[in-house]
Amino acid sequence: MKGLDLLALVLLIIGGLNWLLVGLFEWDLVGGLFGGMDSLIAKIVYILVGLSAIYCLKFISLVKK
Repeated sequence: MKGLDLLALVLLIIGGLNWLLVGLFEWDLVGGLFGGMDSLIAKIVYILVGLSAIYCLKFISLVKK
């Protein structure tokens, strides 16, 4: 399970950095690397990042109050 946790976190970080670039510079890194939003590869990356975010919700329960 550690491998899947790490993969999900890496994808989530990539997604977060992509949103940072969109917010600061109006530049989509994933779209730029893989040919824009219409590219099948870019869509797959976006889907994987979104699924990773959902998967990483489980880490909220690990936060100690």
